[in-house]
Amino acid sequence: MTEPALPEAAAPPKKLGRNVIAMSAVSFFTDVSSEMIYPLLPLFLGTVLGASASAIGAIEGTAESVASLLKLASGWWSDRVKRRKPLVLGGYALASFVRPLVAIAQSSSHVLAVRVADRIGKGIRTSPRDALLADSVDPSIRGRAFGFHRAADHAGAVVGPLIAFFVLRHLAARQPTAAEVSSHLRTVFWLAAIPGLVAVAVLIAFVRDVPRGEAGAAAKTSIGGGTLGARFWAFLGVVLVFTLGNSTDAFLLLRANQLGVSATLIPILWSLLHVVKSASSTPGGALADRFGRKPLIVCGWLLYAAVYFAFGVARLEWHAWALFAVYGIYFGLTEGVEKALVADIVPATRRGAAFGWYNLAIGLGALPASIIFGAIWDRSGSQAAFAFGAAMALLGALGIAAIPAYPAPVPKM
Repeated sequence: MTEPALPEAAAPPKKLGRNVIAMSAVSFFTDVSSEMIYPLLPLFLGTVLGASASAIGAIEGTAESVASLLKLASGWWSDRVKRRKPLVLGGYALASFVRPLVAIAQSSSHVLAVRVADRIGKGIRTSPRDALLADSVDPSIRGRAFGFHRAADHAGAVVGPLIAFFVLRHLAARQPTAAEVSSHLRTVFWLAAIPGLVAVAVLIAFVRDVPRGEAGAAAKTSIGGGTLGARFWAFLGVVLVFTLGNSTDAFLLLRANQLGVSATLIPILWSLLHVVKSASSTPGGALADRFGRKPLIVCGWLLYAAVYFAFGVARLEWHAWALFAVYGIYFGLTEGVEKALVADIVPATRRGAAFGWYNLAIGLGALPASIIFGAIWDRSGSQAAFAFGAAMALLGALGIAAIPAYPAPVPKM
């Protein structure tokens, strides 16, 4: 005799599954590698290589824009083929190989070349990975799944700067000379290769493609978004507006240094940011599953505007620490939620392309955002630059509020 089905209220909670956990582990180790380098890169460019704020903004903006163009192409291609994993693997492998090569850079153009190659790897992997994540879970827990993935990603960004901090503390037992600072930073960059290799090994061993039958191979759609729907394009337009004020976080690190945070403590400050990101991402995704994606995004973007305005008027070192902590909540409210929203409002056969267009919009805004921010900083000071970022975030939040509400995802029976 078969057992009676449990009533809906008594049904066990749906599990995230092997793919979500494995891809979260891959992102964890990748971010350990990346974030051993990233928070130190502005200091390396500015103090060792002599780059200006505008040059730093151009490097980061160019790298992210190149990545975003590839995110569109790789996402579209992953819809046309049966397997998304080869694209994901290729992207992670390329980035893990080239990222530590910043250790041999002798000029800002060398750093630009390494950053572009690193971001090419990210561009290849990101949209297929996000589509594979969406394919791997029930729609009713999609927000939690993306939030969990972002939490693991940010946990890696906690560990990476801490490793960099302890390595630098070990190498710099006394006040280092300029040459010693350069040598110590390059040592940290080389060590970043180790967790990158672990990430690739985990991906090979544990991530599996989700069978899609002939749907993927038969999706002979163009790279255009004719079937993605007006609501998707309205959302994308607002994302682009917001992104124009969302410059590289390298400027936040420079601002923290202005406020008195020493170079040695910069990795700790960066870790604090990612502790908050990691802690808030899964709850943020779960709240979006319960209350809807739109309210969480509006709240997150308003919080971003408030934090950027406060960065501009901050005067003391502790202000930098407090603002970095609050800034982390913005990510928990928006990062995974925005991706869950993209998956909700487009056809399953176009998810790769949809994530590609979403990432392209962010990347297209990243280059002018960072260049404009750096130019305003150089000409009018940091306060004016942060005020510009806050104004664009406020405009984006108003735009999201004006878009009609999105339907809630329907659980699979």
